[in-house]
Amino acid sequence: MTRPSACYGLNGQILGISAERPGLWQDFERMLGSLRIADPVEPDFRLDITETAALDEAANGSLVFDGEIPLDGHCRMIENGGTVHLVFPERLTVSIKSDEGWAEIRVRPDTKVTWTAWMLVLDAALDAGVQHMLHTAGLTLPDHDAVVLIHAPSGTGKTTTSLALATQGFGLCSDDAMILNVASGKVVAWGLPRAVKIHRKTAEMIPQVAPCLGQTWDCNGEQPVSLERLSGIVRVENATARPVAALLHLARSADGQTRLVAMAGTDAMVALAVDNVRTGMTGLLPMQKRRLATIGGLVNAVPTFRLEVGARPPDAAALISAALATRD
Repeated sequence: MTRPSACYGLNGQILGISAERPGLWQDFERMLGSLRIADPVEPDFRLDITETAALDEAANGSLVFDGEIPLDGHCRMIENGGTVHLVFPERLTVSIKSDEGWAEIRVRPDTKVTWTAWMLVLDAALDAGVQHMLHTAGLTLPDHDAVVLIHAPSGTGKTTTSLALATQGFGLCSDDAMILNVASGKVVAWGLPRAVKIHRKTAEMIPQVAPCLGQTWDCNGEQPVSLERLSGIVRVENATARPVAALLHLARSADGQTRLVAMAGTDAMVALAVDNVRTGMTGLLPMQKRRLATIGGLVNAVPTFRLEVGARPPDAAALISAALATRD
């Protein structure tokens, strides 16, 4: 019997998945379903998923990480000659060889593949295509196809600010994860097409999103809203790669006023790197070094600002448009 397969287009890079049954990659499909290619083609990066009771957890190499991952539990990461191994004891193992364009997940029956494993494989597939995922929001400018990236650590207000800007004519690419490519000499970015988690406080500050919301909130006071539902209220952009116009570092205003001020590129790079580049027991892995180089290319190519958001997040829209209009 031919194994089911699926291919996903990552803006020039094709990720192919094979498994004994489609249910093994259903979480990946929920995230990237809109990028699925109808007719499978020869992939640039391959992922094979095997369901098995026998797991080889004794990978050789240098221990990079050994500890707890929120929601996913205990994990070990080992690096050996360019191959990265991820071990979730008695649940699943992941092996990734980025420079050869393949990854393998072995998972016990009746066990779900962890979110960390999915994201590591996606990172590797993107890296093989000289692209890197960054923890930033992205929005297109009103009447312009260029993208502004908004960076901030989790909990600072990226989603609130993104939705506020979207109600003022900006187009939402992503509120949390953007994919960058600086290899061509031009900085372009596209948004990972996944649901937006809206917090109760965001809903209070941006009442326009109320028609998208249900009555049930999770333990964090959030609920996921699909991009399809949001598109009935704000402009939601597709996953086309677009030129980046600016990088904004988000901060909360101390006096309640919203302002946009120039920020030194070195400061912007440090802030972005701290939140996006991971070090382990052995230092930076090759993929993390390449991600850092992408961040460097970004801040060298576009203007960088500090966006201090106060009591009225929508006020940021006019400030951003005015600042970038002077650079056209």
